[in-house]
Amino acid sequence: MNRIGFDHEQYVKLQSQKIRDRISQFGGKLYLEFGGKLFDDYHASRVLPGFQPDSKVKMLLEMKDEAEIVIAISADDIERSKRRGDLGITYDDDTLRLIDAFRGIGLYIGSVVITHYREQAIADKFIHRLQALGIRVYKHYIIPDYPANIPLIVSDEGFGRNDYIETERSLVVVTAPGPGSGKMATCLSQLYHEYKRGVRAGYAKFETFPVWNLPLKHPVNLAYEAATADLDDVNMIDPFHLEAYGVSTVNYNRDVEIFPVLEAMFRRIYGESPYKSPTDMGVNVIAQCITDDEACREASRQEILRRWYDTAVSVRQGLSQPEELRKLELIMNSLDITPEDRPVVAAALKRAEETGGPAMALELPDGSIVTGKTSSLLGAASACLLNALKKLAGIDKKLLLIAPGIIQPIQHLKVEHLGNHNPRLHTDELLIALSICAVTNPMAEITIDQLNFLRGCEAHSSVILSHVDADLFKKLGVNLTTEAKYQAKKLYHK
Repeated sequence: MNRIGFDHEQYVKLQSQKIRDRISQFGGKLYLEFGGKLFDDYHASRVLPGFQPDSKVKMLLEMKDEAEIVIAISADDIERSKRRGDLGITYDDDTLRLIDAFRGIGLYIGSVVITHYREQAIADKFIHRLQALGIRVYKHYIIPDYPANIPLIVSDEGFGRNDYIETERSLVVVTAPGPGSGKMATCLSQLYHEYKRGVRAGYAKFETFPVWNLPLKHPVNLAYEAATADLDDVNMIDPFHLEAYGVSTVNYNRDVEIFPVLEAMFRRIYGESPYKSPTDMGVNVIAQCITDDEACREASRQEILRRWYDTAVSVRQGLSQPEELRKLELIMNSLDITPEDRPVVAAALKRAEETGGPAMALELPDGSIVTGKTSSLLGAASACLLNALKKLAGIDKKLLLIAPGIIQPIQHLKVEHLGNHNPRLHTDELLIALSICAVTNPMAEITIDQLNFLRGCEAHSSVILSHVDADLFKKLGVNLTTEAKYQAKKLYHK
């Protein structure tokens, strides 16, 4: 089931060398725009089996003596209290989280730059907070008619008005809590300031996806389109690269659209452009590290199906537009895949039909599928989790690991004292009960020890799960999907 298709060690080695080569190309100073997630890149790890979620951080650690990190955050995002969808925290809080995370692994944080700054009061408050914590903060301002008015942008009234970010090392990684934070403009502004100071510096872009030297319709690249269905990103052949070199490469629409402007900016700063195409700007070696193309293709097809289910639920909840779902369906059609190509779906729906209630299915590492149904003591998700752990531990499914005498007091507490209407145990409550039993029951302890084997497994629920259950499966690393319907016919679902 978990067939490896990507060489992580080779990736760390090749990618760090590629970046060093680019530093040398520009005489020893490089501003590297880092797209995507530096930490916890679970999308990449799902579509490239063998890619570790922290692969990019490990690559940077290979260069930690040469690198410093600048975090860009938009004042507009601070003002709007914009949140990361995966973590549920605001961009300003995530900036602090990233600083702690980088420092925790030995990477040097140089500073924070506040982009799109217009003296917003809440942005000023965040600036004071950072400065009180001993963090250097710089301000970059809105430039009228950006990016069209190149004479203004590349002038003392444009980039020249921005604070010059003091940097110390040869590699300056510019990253951000999320998209639209002004990373590229920060890099270009620094190039202008370096040029004015007589320092030759370069710019490069590190985006994991789309992979420039995989086919346009390769499932890995289509999975990127699926992941960004809400952003209207579209993979396309880089026309500038094709014209310059006669070679077809893949980029995405925003970089292709902005390239003429970037090229003009480079010419204005340097007198010439170091790049002939958006693809030239990249330093991506993903394709060279794929060891099993079919494994990555299948992993990407499954990721697209998961995105379709997640988006269907989001549309049902009024959080996404139906057009996003239609875009995903077009991608699925192009690959000739349907929801039926996800084995756990049929198993969950069959169990739900048999029992007349919510059910769940989970595929184990050996390819076998276990299911769970709703009972008076456990919800379907809890039952499925328990059955999966028993199967992994080699314990008979019928063997009681948690006595009803343990469950009933928990149910009493939930209903009589905590105001819950559902007495059944959620997955977190199930694991707590199992942990209590492990004190006196060695079989329960063995069962708990199987949790790590669930990472990377696939699961499907016949109904939308509670946040508690969904979050627990996420923490366990289970790739969960659900049908786009609720268990109960009501308007408010907590």
